[in-house]
Amino acid sequence: MIRITDSAQEHFEKLLSKQEDGTQIRVFVINPGTPTAECGVSYCPPEAVEATDTELKFKKLSAYVDELSAPYLEDAEIDFVTDNLGSQLTLKAPNAKMRKVSDDAPMVERVEYLLQAQINPQLAGHGGCVSLMEITDDGYAILQFGGGCNGCSMIDVTLKDGIEKELLAAFPELKGVRDLTEHQRGKHSYY
Repeated sequence: MIRITDSAQEHFEKLLSKQEDGTQIRVFVINPGTPTAECGVSYCPPEAVEATDTELKFKKLSAYVDELSAPYLEDAEIDFVTDNLGSQLTLKAPNAKMRKVSDDAPMVERVEYLLQAQINPQLAGHGGCVSLMEITDDGYAILQFGGGCNGCSMIDVTLKDGIEKELLAAFPELKGVRDLTEHQRGKHSYY
């Protein structure tokens, strides 16, 4: 479920050595499965462990995950990185905003997952987002853009050279993508 690198385990081990005996860590997701999902790590003293928690045992510590957060922390990774600018703990949880779908899920769900997990985080840097409206009977994904993408002068490049290429690589059964958005330039657009 969660991978904690050796460097992160060493970092947690130092922090936990200053806490009451038996204290471990808790990894959680606030608002799981929503666009506002946030991941976090906190101390978990023995009395805070719930019967429904999942205990993940690592070499130097245990991590507890609550029942609601567990499916959204699949493929998550916690790392402790040191570079020229200092050190930082990183938590990557690609499924926090949307639960991972299985390979045999309907194509609509798999395309929506790819959009939410891979495409929208890239568009968010420009204040934009994209949603799947439908997949047509003839194999086209119909998309609608929002936020800063609406009215952006680069939307055709984003659609054809970015999103379409990524979707066709992941779903060869698709024939292409089409944009449903009526683009109007405005103060909300990214230039």
